[in-house]
Amino acid sequence: MAAKPPRVVAELGRPETPEETAARKAENSRLYRARKTPNNLVLSLIVCVAVAFVIFLAVPRGDMNFDNTVDWKALSETAQTGVPETLASPDLPDGWRSNTAVYRSNAADDVDVWFIGFLTPSDEFIGMSQAFDANDTWVATELKNTIATGSVTIDGVDWTVYDNRASTDDLGNARYALVTTSGESTWVLAGTGTPSEFKTLAESLTPTITAEE
Repeated sequence: MAAKPPRVVAELGRPETPEETAARKAENSRLYRARKTPNNLVLSLIVCVAVAFVIFLAVPRGDMNFDNTVDWKALSETAQTGVPETLASPDLPDGWRSNTAVYRSNAADDVDVWFIGFLTPSDEFIGMSQAFDANDTWVATELKNTIATGSVTIDGVDWTVYDNRASTDDLGNARYALVTTSGESTWVLAGTGTPSEFKTLAESLTPTITAEE
């Protein structure tokens, strides 16, 4: 069988020389690799987007309404076991919620504390601390060493007022506070709620406070 004649290259009008053939193949290989790199990048990007979309579908999003509140009354009953003092479990109007309720044994200054964190109807925070055999150092620490600014009687109970709302210091939840003592309990209400919300909480604690007198 006769050998196949060399392919005539149109651009040249004659067959390629071995050197030209090698050069053409090398250029084609370079162009192939050049095209392959962006193609791989595009493919990788598509895969990343697909994975991100799957994660987006799997992870809960902020537009869902998650209830991070706790039942302070139920937790109060649980914490009451083994505690001789009566733990507060206030009855509050609709709109009041709690995001934490915990009995802290041997907290700061070895003071035992029953703590409930309340979210008020105005979406502010008031922490209720019922401390047992508390000392002045513990109270001062809770209130960031602020100074009392007055007193108020709420539902027959005398409370010391710490009004630091005008302060530019970083006082955390000690912006406004009410403090009273009854029996072995020292009560500290501190947070960012309005005075009327503090009054509502204080009134709800009256039965427990007066029962200790």
